Order: sequence, then structure tokens, then C-alpha cells
Amino acid sequence: MSRPVVLCYHAVSAEWPAQLAVTPERFEQQLRLLVRRGYRGATFAQAATDPLARKTLAVTFDDGLRSVLDRAAPVLRGLGLPATVFVPTDLVGSEGPMSWPGVERWLGGPYERELVPLGWDELRDLHAEGWEIASHTRTHARLIRLGDAELRDELEGSRARLEAELGEPCRTLAYPYGEADERVIEAARAAGYEAACGLPTSFEQASTLAWPRTGVWRGDGPFSFRLKVASPVLALQRSPAFRALDRPRRGLKQRLRPGSIVRDWD
Repeated sequence: MSRPVVLCYHAVSAEWPAQLAVTPERFEQQLRLLVRRGYRGATFAQAATDPLARKTLAVTFDDGLRSVLDRAAPVLRGLGLPATVFVPTDLVGSEGPMSWPGVERWLGGPYERELVPLGWDELRDLHAEGWEIASHTRTHARLIRLGDAELRDELEGSRARLEAELGEPCRTLAYPYGEADERVIEAARAAGYEAACGLPTSFEQASTLAWPRTGVWRGDGPFSFRLKVASPVLALQRSPAFRALDRPRRGLKQRLRPGSIVRDWD
């Protein structure tokens, strides 16, 4: 049985030169490729806990940025695909741009409006279309650096807020910065999450609560994307070997692009 493909996006923008912002054209090309290959859309909760098709595709977005509604949703509707949006619940509905280490460099410039989040009514509208609205903690905190009480508050508080706003259980979580250690994973389990995801370089061992998503970035051209969603690569991402094999690539990226936003998301 094919492994579910779970893609991790953040923003969709033609103008914003951040690595976490794919262009609308590439976004559509990437999803059309998988639809042509026979993949059927699902939410992350469905893909991680009960995939209904041999080829399952879950499109996920971290942070709940406005471009998800304005630029990504029309493409997804046209392809008949649902999606999952992971939101930092304390920041939903903010009129100004969100900020945390890694994106603050865009504040005060021409692209800071790209960091304005969706509001609860907009998220409810997406939920009514079949999208999953799930947790990205309360404040987008770096969970591995928190004490136990703060960690529990970020996880439980976000889940409770989502359930109050949407009127149904919040089943899943995306770890901010894509990272979690064993303590954070166990805290997510204790907080009631059924599945949680991040980036493959963060996990010692893949599991339902340590799901290695495929990060998609602005620099991913057609060849790079095809390689990322190839079955052998997806299988490798779930193995302990991937983290060691990927370390030289990450180090090279940081040397070539010092200070790049890539360091926080890829």
C-alpha cells in the first residue's frame, strides 16, 4: 500500500521572496502532478489515522496565514482537494502581522502583510468546506525549550480553544518549527492529540505522533518536488537514517544562505 503523501506548506505568494512562500503557479503544478498520479485528498487526521485510499494526499499549512484563503484555497477547490490548517490559537484574528524568531526579518517592510493571520470566521468557513483546522500550539512557541507546565499549557490550551471555536474535537497538532523530542511527543499524547507532525529531520523515529511531513519551499522546482514525493524518499524520511543523511545538506544551506529563513523551517 502506498504511503500517504503529507505536504507541509506555509504561504502562497508570487511576490514574497521568503523560502516558506511558494508561488501560486508552482503550488498548482505540484498538486496537479499528484492528482494526475491518482492521489485522493484527505485531511491530515484522515491520512495519519485512517487513510481511505491506496494513494492518499494531505495538503497541510502551518501558521494560518491569509494567503491560505486568498491564494491556496481557490486552487484546492478547483482540484477537489481538502486541506489542513494548523493555527497558533492565541494569534488567530490579529490585525497585525504575526512574529516569532525566523520571520521577524519581514516586519516593517513591503511584505509584512503576508504574516497577517486568518480570523475565526474565515477558519470556520474553511472548516465548513471540509477542511481540518488544527493546533499549532497557542503562541508558536519552541516546545523543546519550554518547562513542563508551559508545554502543557501550549498544547492543552490550543486544543481547548479550537474545540470551543469549532464545536468538535481537535485531533491533530503540528509542532512549531517542525521539531519535537520525546518529552514533547509524550506531552502531545497526554494532551489528547491523536496524531502530530513536523519535519523529518526532527524525529529520531517516525510514528503517528511524530509524522514526518514533506516540506515544500519556494526553491523547489519540478525535479526537486518529484524527488521529494518519490516513494523511496518518503520511506527514507520515516527511517532514523534520514536525519544523519540530511545533516550535510542542511549545513551547506546555512553556509550558502546565512541568516536565511530556511534555518527555521527546512
